[in-house]
Amino acid sequence: MLVTTPAIVISALKYGEADLIVKCYTQSDGLKSYLLRRILKAKKGKLRTAMFQPATQLEIVANHKNKGTLESIREAKILHPYQSLHTNIAKTSIVLFLSELLRNVIQEEEENAALYTFLEHAFLWLDAQDHAANFHLLFLLELTKYLGFYPDTSKEELHYFNLEKGQFQDHADLYTISNENLDLFKELLLLKFENLHLLKLNQKSRAELITILLNYYDLHLQGFKKPRSLSVLNSLFS
Repeated sequence: MLVTTPAIVISALKYGEADLIVKCYTQSDGLKSYLLRRILKAKKGKLRTAMFQPATQLEIVANHKNKGTLESIREAKILHPYQSLHTNIAKTSIVLFLSELLRNVIQEEEENAALYTFLEHAFLWLDAQDHAANFHLLFLLELTKYLGFYPDTSKEELHYFNLEKGQFQDHADLYTISNENLDLFKELLLLKFENLHLLKLNQKSRAELITILLNYYDLHLQGFKKPRSLSVLNSLFS
């Protein structure tokens, strides 16, 4: 079936000498994988390698067979050109980290318009900002809304948060955070991208908060793998 749809590039992997396997999150069908033949050696044509950098927002014309196999893209054009996302070192490092994470946590091939809109707006917001150091923290937290395990904040006055249960409680156990770490987590829960600049973190606090969030993912997603690019991100914002 021939489909025209907005799509956000999640990752691109070289395959053989001249091909790319590209994962995109599409508005029409959720996560899709495409085989782009000979694109690395093509000097002409409707598809160019530069279009398939992580987080690029495209409109694609694709052939979707929906059989769990690699699909094909006939045409693509940039839908929202970025100004700095792929040229600013800090933003590029964040995008590569999130690309690795999204490739891991998004598995289902089905339409999810809310998740698509979140990704679309989040990357456009990041592109427009001067400072990006804490973007990935709020992105990870907000993403859990669409993955089904956003924290239950109904008892936020309690002194412990259970990462396994995803809720606040009045006693400590193996999976709880408390004290300074809990304060950091609560502060993040109160923020939106528009007021993220209010979050003031030093290197230690930022590293602790990302560890908490990744542990939270690990407890809620079977087979979750912490992104290998985390060390690069931590050193960049040290």
